[in-house]
Parts: sequence; structure tokens; C-alpha cells
Amino acid sequence: MEQIKEQVWAANYEEGVKRTLQYPEMNVFQLLERTVRRFPRRVATSFWGSTMSYGDLFACVNKFAAALAKLGVKKGDRVGVFLPNSPQAVISFYALMRLGAVAVMINPINVEQELRFLLRDAGIKGLIVLDTLYRRVMNIKDKVELNNLIITANHDFMSFPHNFIYRIRERSKGRAPDILQRKGIYSFMRLLRSAPEEPPEVKINPREDLAILQYTGGITGTPKGAMLTHANMVAAVVQFREWCSAMQDGEERIMGVLPFSAIYFLSCVLNFGIYIGATLILVPRFHVDTVLKLIAKTRPTFFPGVPTHYAAFNNHPDIKKYDLSSVKYWTSGGAPLPLDVMERFEYLTGGRMIEGYGLAEAAPTHFNPVRGRRKAGSIGMPLPDTRAKIMDMENKDRELGIHEVGELVVSGPQVMKGYWNRPDETQLVLKDGWLYTGDIAEMDEDGFFYIINRKKDIIISGGYNIYPREVEAVLHRHPKIKEAIVVGVPDDYYGEIAKAYIFCKGDKLMFEDEIIDFCLSRLASYKIPKVFEIRKLPRGDLRGAELRRYLLRESREKK
Repeated sequence: MEQIKEQVWAANYEEGVKRTLQYPEMNVFQLLERTVRRFPRRVATSFWGSTMSYGDLFACVNKFAAALAKLGVKKGDRVGVFLPNSPQAVISFYALMRLGAVAVMINPINVEQELRFLLRDAGIKGLIVLDTLYRRVMNIKDKVELNNLIITANHDFMSFPHNFIYRIRERSKGRAPDILQRKGIYSFMRLLRSAPEEPPEVKINPREDLAILQYTGGITGTPKGAMLTHANMVAAVVQFREWCSAMQDGEERIMGVLPFSAIYFLSCVLNFGIYIGATLILVPRFHVDTVLKLIAKTRPTFFPGVPTHYAAFNNHPDIKKYDLSSVKYWTSGGAPLPLDVMERFEYLTGGRMIEGYGLAEAAPTHFNPVRGRRKAGSIGMPLPDTRAKIMDMENKDRELGIHEVGELVVSGPQVMKGYWNRPDETQLVLKDGWLYTGDIAEMDEDGFFYIINRKKDIIISGGYNIYPREVEAVLHRHPKIKEAIVVGVPDDYYGEIAKAYIFCKGDKLMFEDEIIDFCLSRLASYKIPKVFEIRKLPRGDLRGAELRRYLLRESREKK
């Protein structure tokens, strides 16, 4: 049955897209090295008016790798990159790849508690951080084993007058003037200027050596690092390049609006863009007005986004005033794309949107055809050399047929090696080379897949994953709260938002602002529930899973 199914979707590939590919035996750094040989003068990064050629980027990467090596960073060491999209983030990532170190890309909006967990769990010894995030790091530095802290500022790679304006605006937002006068703290720019031209040679085994630890809640909701090898990352790029066969090497311009801590953007913006010699238009933070102006000014040809971005565009009162015609490829991932969002965006802009699917453990795995027939509501077909099937939820050894609903299971060269220091959890999701995604799906007669629901206890809001158990654990620490249940509810803008049911101890009173203030220092802003309902426990004093089922049933009955 599996062979027939694979033939079904392969028969519907766009003309010219191969079903199976040859993968080069190369590490992630060699993606950049390959492009430098082809397009040394091509603009690699564009950042607030400042540009850098591939030749200059390559020189910076080698010098920064040499600086890191001098500080003691070696093959296999985990190093955190706590930066927004910027030239420094690109340089840092590829410098780590050059040394065979393992990059841990950290979302800049993570708060101290989340950061402390990541540093401890991954065993991070060095951290590259933005100056405005410095205090967040220093508040936990004594609680983690952090040897080296490298500080940079957004304006370090900005051109005038952007750098001057930025310095004035950010002066009061936490940047400490004496941060470079302490032991173990270094200036990114000083390291770059004083480093040798070439780092030491490092032998990397692409199939075995890790490139990144991609943190995710997985199926259980407990944060863990997906171990992705150099071969995993390179395969994902080669597959996506084949899928986007109409793109021209050395001619595309890709806009990056979400941080590279998201695997979708790390794979489909940073690594893919470098591989094809594209210009990366780097945006540190998504703001709809700013992004619309930048699209009109910088003329990107490819815009990878999430549904929230497109909903923001749709709701902008002046969207038709902006010239978005340069963008030939609009893609959506990270969360289900509502049909009405897609249809309205295409009506307003005349663009064509393509939805895809992936997860931290393997990204991406599915995409709708870029130019050929797509299907609304579908995540598309498996990419070349990616196998997918639907398995029975009760009998995990039984494969289901067309239009039968079960768990989506995938296999391919982009699938992770396992979870970092979590052998038991690895065994739950990896079986005989197949990754059990935890997503409930079906496949149609043409080989297009559809996500029906999620087996995982997860809320996807604006492209970010929210794990209810993590949020509930924080809420339970409040001295007034007896029980807290977090569920996902539909939302027109975010697709889904977190709603918290709060049950107080005894006769204690609580207000929504009090809960939000408690969460602010313990959860990233996107994880804090948007809606709170403070109420009494139902009869029978239900707790835990029983209470969750009761609230979900009550919610459905109200609808």
C-alpha cells in the first residue's frame, strides 16, 4: 500500500521536480563556502540600509570562528545564539558550523526562567547575546555554568543614520555601559576585529555530528532539544531547493521576519537563502507597517511567513497602497493557514500563497506545489525522498488508507537523530526510522495531506508553540491558585490563543492583571494566556485531566 501511495503524490509533483535526489556529503558551513565561490560579490545580507557581500560575510565568519576558538570553543560544544535576525546572527551561526560546535538558537523574547532551563539542559558554556538582553542573562548567570558571554548591539551592523537613531532610542532599554569590563564578557566587534584570519581546521562527519539543538515541547510538552545533524540540515535545504525549482540562484531576495530560533526560518530563510546565493533582508522584529514599507523598498522575491503575518497584512487599512508585486513566492508555515486568511490576502495583493508543514524534529516535510495545483486547507505533498503515512491511533502497526484519519508519520533524510539526553522520549517518537508527529491527519487520492487535529497537547498561536503544561506549571506556583487549566480557543488573528481557567484557593480573590504580572517574568509574552476565566471548581472537586475534559466539553456545548 505504501508504494502505491508514494506513486500517487509523486505523480502530482510539478513538472521537473524530481522524486529522489542526490545529497552532497557536506556540512552546513560548506553551504556558505559553496556560494562564496559562485557569487563572492553578490549582496548576502541587507540590514537597515547596510549591506554585506558574500565575500565579506565569509571573511567575518572565519574571523569570528577563529575568535571563538581562541576563547576555547571546540567541536561538540553547545553555544547559545540569543539574537534577533541580524548580520551578527548569520555570522555567529556559520562560525559555529565552521568549528563543528552545536548551535542553540534562542528566541529573543524568552524570559529568564526559560533561558535558565535552556542553558542548563543543553549544557551551554558560551552565549552570544544582544546588549538589550544583557540584564536578562546576568540575572541568571550565577545559576548556570556560563564561561563566555559575547555582547553585540543591533547598531553594530547598521549604516548611518540608522545606527545613530537606534543608539539614541535604545539607550534607556537596559544596555549597561560597563558590560565589557567584567571577566568572561567580550565585545562581538572587538573579537571580530582582533581575531586571526583563519580558524583551526575541524573534521566534521555530516551524518553523525550535530549542527543544532532545536528546542521543542515535542509530544509530551516538556521542553527538549531535537538533535539535528549537518546531514539533516543540508538535506532539508536540498529538498526545498528542488521544490522551488523556478527560483534562480544568485538572483532571489528573501525577507526574514521571524527569528532563526524557529526551525522553519532557520531552514527556509537562512540556510536555503545562503545555499542559493540569495540576498537576506533581515528584520529583527515583525511590525506590520515597517514590513510593508520594507517590502516596497527592498523588493524581496520570497516571503516566508506564518498565518499571523498574513492576517496582519489583511487587516492593514492601507495595504493596497504598498507595492508588493516583487514577491513571487509567499509561503505559510508554523501553524494551520485559515482559508479565509489566504483568500483575502490573495484578493488584496494578487499574490499566490503556498502552505507547508514541518516540525522541529524535521523541517520541512510537506509543501503544496509552488506553481502547480495546490489544494486549499492542505499542507501539500511530501517533499522528495520524504515518505509519509497515516497510522491507526489504536493499533500503531496498522497503516490506514486514503481518507482514513490517524497519526501522521514521516521518514526522510531531514528527520532528527533523537532528543538530547532523552532516550526514553526518543523511543516514543522514533521507530524504525519513522517519526511519529503527534498530528492527526488524512491523505486524499492525489497524495495531498490534511492536518485534522493534534494529538499533542499543544496550542499554535501566531506560529509559536505554546505547551499548556508549561504554562499551567507557572500558574500553579502562584500562592492564591489551587488549579489552573490552559486550553486553546479559536482566534481570527492568531488562529488560536491560550485561555486559562483559574481556580483560587479557598475564598481568595484574584484579578486578571495580578496573574499577568506574575507571568511576565516567568513566561515569554506569547505564552501568557490572552484570556482568563476565574471561577469556582465544579462539583466533585475535579482535578487535572478530568477537569480539563470537563472544561473542553463545557466549551463545546456553549458553541
